[in-house]
Amino acid sequence: MSGRLLRLVCTGAVAVGALLPSAPAGAAPEPGQGSERSAASLLTDLQRLYRDAERATEAYNGTAEKLKEQRAEVARLDARLARARLSLEDSRGAAGRLARQQYQSADEISPYVRLLLARDPQHALDQGHLIGQLSLERAATVRRVAGGEKRADALARAARKALDGQLALAARQKKEQDEVRERLDDVQRLLASLTADQIAGLDRAERSGTAAAQKKIMASGALSSVRPPTREGEEALRYAVEQIGKPYEWGAEGPKAYDCSGLTSQAWERAGRPIPRTSQEQWAELPRVPLDELRPGDLVVYFPEATHVALYLGDGMVVQAPRPGARIKVSPIAANPLLGAVRPDPGGEPLRHYAPPKLPEEAAEGSDEGYASAAPVTEAR
Repeated sequence: MSGRLLRLVCTGAVAVGALLPSAPAGAAPEPGQGSERSAASLLTDLQRLYRDAERATEAYNGTAEKLKEQRAEVARLDARLARARLSLEDSRGAAGRLARQQYQSADEISPYVRLLLARDPQHALDQGHLIGQLSLERAATVRRVAGGEKRADALARAARKALDGQLALAARQKKEQDEVRERLDDVQRLLASLTADQIAGLDRAERSGTAAAQKKIMASGALSSVRPPTREGEEALRYAVEQIGKPYEWGAEGPKAYDCSGLTSQAWERAGRPIPRTSQEQWAELPRVPLDELRPGDLVVYFPEATHVALYLGDGMVVQAPRPGARIKVSPIAANPLLGAVRPDPGGEPLRHYAPPKLPEEAAEGSDEGYASAAPVTEAR
């Protein structure tokens, strides 16, 4: 999300690691208020609302991943419980047969007496050995029944606990889904309160801020080094480039739409190296890399809470799924306040020969229709 999110218009100075302050939290302005406010003030509020929506979206994505894992755990435990119960039934059947055999032979002469009266003591000893073996098998059957009951009970408790966890996660996901819708409704209300001239002013102000920030970071030399990607990095980047022009949709992981971390996680999944689903998890779990060592395919993470992420393309540009109402595109790396970068394949060998992927015409920054095109809230997939 947020190729257009949370940049201060007048300063526009995003140095390495610089973070933009957010405006105080509050409700979206009522219609009519926008006409008396400057483009800078409106942009600050709009950026805050988009950032709130981004934070809610990534929370939703994280819960969705946990729910997916919990459902798999419930299914696994249910399958184990079913097998344990079948095994227990078999053991109980064997125990029942042994009990019947023991009851039917209860009045027989004891093995010791048969040995004393036997005409062939060796034959009797052999029979005694077989009887001893049967006794051992009976004891083992009883132990299997007891152990099977304990395993089945333990699995039943674990399955119930896992199901309770699944239900709790489902309820949390529903709450977070409502939170995303509410935040995006705030964006809709603010945009609806603006005139066409004010929306055009927002776009101009944001482009100006991005240009100033990009100029400063490029002039600093932080991105001066040129490094080729690894084979996996090239594959991830080419996949991301192929998605250019597709719409942003919160919670989406393709193939028709993506949110920011849906794009980065799917790109690296297609490259054969799965990474965490959310931008926060990607920032927390993947190895960090200095900005002056960036190579194509690395992930660039934005905002203090790591709520936005993009793939580094090279030459100070990234491929990103910006925000609702926009499409996947190429943007300056300074289009958002930088937090840092991470590398999904730190041990990978850089390619000796690398040709950057060819970009489609719609890849250029600004090719989406701007704030006036902000899409209505859509269901996450």
